[in-house]
Amino acid sequence: MKILIVGAGKLGYKIASAISTTSADITVVDNDAEVLDKVREHLDVLTIKASGVQIEALQNINIGTFDLAIAVTDSDETNIIVCSLAKKLGCKKTIARIRGPEYSQQKSFLMSIMGIDYAVNPELATANEIIRYLLRGYTFYAEDFAEGKVLMIDFNASNIKDFIGKKLKELDISGLLVAAISRNGEVIIPHGESQILDGDVLYIIGNRDSINQFSKKCKTSLPAKYVKKVMILGGGKIGYYLAENLIRLGMQVKIIEQDKSRCEYLSEKLENALVICGDGSDLTLLEEEGINIMDAFVGVTGYDEENLLMTLMAKRLGVKKAVAKVSKSSYAHIIERLGVDVALNPLDITASDILRFIRGGRTVSVSLLLGGQAEVTEIIADEDMPIVGKRIADLGLPKGIIIGAVSHKGKVFIPNGNSVIYPGDRFVVLCLPSAFLALEAFFKPSKGGLFSELWNHSKGNR
Repeated sequence: MKILIVGAGKLGYKIASAISTTSADITVVDNDAEVLDKVREHLDVLTIKASGVQIEALQNINIGTFDLAIAVTDSDETNIIVCSLAKKLGCKKTIARIRGPEYSQQKSFLMSIMGIDYAVNPELATANEIIRYLLRGYTFYAEDFAEGKVLMIDFNASNIKDFIGKKLKELDISGLLVAAISRNGEVIIPHGESQILDGDVLYIIGNRDSINQFSKKCKTSLPAKYVKKVMILGGGKIGYYLAENLIRLGMQVKIIEQDKSRCEYLSEKLENALVICGDGSDLTLLEEEGINIMDAFVGVTGYDEENLLMTLMAKRLGVKKAVAKVSKSSYAHIIERLGVDVALNPLDITASDILRFIRGGRTVSVSLLLGGQAEVTEIIADEDMPIVGKRIADLGLPKGIIIGAVSHKGKVFIPNGNSVIYPGDRFVVLCLPSAFLALEAFFKPSKGGLFSELWNHSKGNR
């Protein structure tokens, strides 16, 4: 499979890093020699210094032989043109990053006439993830699978002192599985003898009822109160999309933004939002604007440090739900110790979205944990998958892969070695980077998906 990535910035690098763990041949194109040096230093990919909108550059790399082109430069217009040219020159599929709100109403039209097969918007996707969290009854982050029947939560072990020092097999968590542990920012897949340490973050998976019972035991569920008042720190693209959708849901929204011209834009576009022009790191200002009576606080400025600091401050002032946008993966090990409810990384969210599209077929969702240190994938079993009809104990899964939950005919169970996966079952797999290639071999989607199309096409060209 041949994949072209145009744009070697943070998102381009993240995508290249995620895909490089597969068997794909990756080419990265960018005008900036420095960012290409970084890519070349850390990843086993081909880099070319050129402009993706130059027809000659695309012809020189034989774009017609490529299976997929992904355009993720900082310019929406450039990404649209790159995809259009690539498709007209014979590339099989294209993905473009299109972020501007001005394109949201005409995205379908643009995609159809410009040859774009899939569009990603990191800011909108992040805003949607924040909304999903705000609408849930948990003060921790939860990811759902199997049409909402399965939940996976991340939970700090320090919240239940009885857990500290115990082995997993000693825990009284019937119907649940500790699928992974994050320790000092590093993800490990545990076993029954693994011991829980103070400060560990546990990734626990199970059916919705079991998770609800667990949350009550941990006293982490919210009172019976809906989120109605939200304060947003930062009026950039994420803040805009978030406010727009929260207002549509009937919530009261207050935006704190420092840039005067941006405040004017927000006031014009978001008539039902209260826009405050001021320094969001000024605690006096936040108190004057009633942060203590807010149901939720969201920090989405361009500065990770400010988002984290003010989110923590909001928690200390009594805000029940506090979310921070954090783009630096290096902060992962710090975040879990600070006590932030949820920290979302737009790069991880977008990379997950693109991976899901690439795999296509029966892959329902892909989530990256802690900057890509682990991947959680939901798959619908096909009858010709290697894992179907066999005992899990007989599959020979490598150490870095664990099947966390299975939904069979609408009923969820935590599998063991004797469990068998049948066609049509939905199952959730957690995988470490060291086992990504093995993931393809065991769970490669069957006919009909983009991944399968590209996989078979690339095999035919070898």
